[in-house]
Amino acid sequence: MDSQLQEFEKGHADFQKVKFNQSKERFKRLVDEGQSPKALFIGCSDSRVMPAMITGSKAGDLFIIRNIGNFVAPYKPDADFHATASAIEYATSILEVSDIIVCGHSHCGAIEALYKDIKETPENTHTIKWLELGKEAKKVAMLAYKNDSKERMLRYTEKISVVYQLDNLLTYPGVKRRVEAGTLFLHGWHYHMEHGDIEYYDDENYEFKPLSQK
Repeated sequence: MDSQLQEFEKGHADFQKVKFNQSKERFKRLVDEGQSPKALFIGCSDSRVMPAMITGSKAGDLFIIRNIGNFVAPYKPDADFHATASAIEYATSILEVSDIIVCGHSHCGAIEALYKDIKETPENTHTIKWLELGKEAKKVAMLAYKNDSKERMLRYTEKISVVYQLDNLLTYPGVKRRVEAGTLFLHGWHYHMEHGDIEYYDDENYEFKPLSQK
C-alpha cells in the first residue's frame, strides 16, 4: 500500500482515538440537530490552504466550497451541472448562513496560470474554461502593475479577483435578496501563506486590511 495512504489511515485511527472522543458530544449533537453553519467559505482547492485551520473553526461551523482559484461563476439558470452554484444556493436558501467568505491566497496556481500561454487539450478543457473567471482581474492588474514586479502583480491579481467573485455572488437571486434585506453579509479575504496572515476587503475604502486589526 502507498506509504502516504498508510499515513492517512494512521491519521484516521488517531482521530478516532483522540479528537473524535474529545468532541464526541459535539458530533452527536450535529447528527441529532443537523448542521447550522455560521458561514459559507469559498476557498481554493490548493492543498496548502486549510479553512478550518486558518479560521480556528470546528465541525459544523463552516459550509465549505473549494475549487480552482476560489472562483464564483455568475448565475446561469440553464440545464447544465453547476457544482459551485448549487452549493451557494443550498448554503444561502436552505441553510441560511449569515455570512459568505470568499478567500483567495498568495501563490495561487490558478492566478499564475492566467499569465501563461496554456494550450487547450482534451485533458484540460474544463480548466481552461474555468480560468476565464479570472480574466477581468488580470486586465485590471496589468493596467495597475504593468511597470512593477511580477510578484506584486500576482498578489494584486489574487486580491482583485476576490472582489470580482463577490460581485458574481450578487448575481444569484437568493444572495442578492438576502444581502438587500440585511440578513446576509459578504466578505473578501486574502490569506498570506508565508506569514499566516489574512487581509479583508474594506469596501468603503476599496483596500485590503489586516483581519487581526478589524
